[in-house]
Amino acid sequence: MTGLATRRARRPAAVVPWVLAALLVLTAISYPLTEGPARTTVSWTIVLLGAALSVGHAGLSRGRVTGAGVLLLVGATAVVFEAVGLATGFPYGEYTYSDDLGPTLLGVPFLVPLAWLMMAWPSWLLAARLTRAAGGRTVRVAVAAAVFAAWDVVLDPQMVQAGYWTWAHPQPSLPGIDTVPLTNLAGWLLAGLVLMTLLDLLVDRAAGAAPRLGDGAPLLALAWMTLGGALAHAGWLDLPGSAAWGALLAVPVLVTLAVQARRAP
Repeated sequence: MTGLATRRARRPAAVVPWVLAALLVLTAISYPLTEGPARTTVSWTIVLLGAALSVGHAGLSRGRVTGAGVLLLVGATAVVFEAVGLATGFPYGEYTYSDDLGPTLLGVPFLVPLAWLMMAWPSWLLAARLTRAAGGRTVRVAVAAAVFAAWDVVLDPQMVQAGYWTWAHPQPSLPGIDTVPLTNLAGWLLAGLVLMTLLDLLVDRAAGAAPRLGDGAPLLALAWMTLGGALAHAGWLDLPGSAAWGALLAVPVLVTLAVQARRAP
């Protein structure tokens, strides 16, 4: 009876990540249909929902300590990397934020570490799933960093187009994306390796029982923000280059997941 009562008590909590993910997707759909201040409001809402989803899912699935750890670890790492980047140009290149992003800490808008939270936890979860067969922290961290950086390949041109930040030297860049330099991709890979190593250590230290929830909700958010974002870039935002890159970068992930599904008993 105790186990049944525990499972029943968990059911409402299990719904929370899915509700947040659904709200995020619906809000993201509205992004290309808005402009001006309304689009800024939509951007803030997406990031707040994504950050809440990541922290909430981490806490509900792996315990409150892990949830709090994800919040503090990702937030602190984001502020450090972004503040150093603003002051020195390393590791991303020289860039400036607009005033549209609101209050700042050390020059870093509060929206930015929230965006890192939105991106980081789903990236780690996807990497853990993709590398199940390979195993090992090194492979898992490398894949997580690559997913983390690939997500930004789609998002960064969209944010530049919206005027949220500007690159001083956007060239050289990926083919088809002329507003974001290659140094930004290199910076995200470096930041991703550091952050995903720390996240992996955090989860490993807190590991005990199996996760209490599945990872579907945060992975849905990641999929929509990349593939759905690529669709929006191609159809509404006039960003065909980042749309193509988003689709291309998704191919190895989708193939790996398909192979895993076929091999599953």
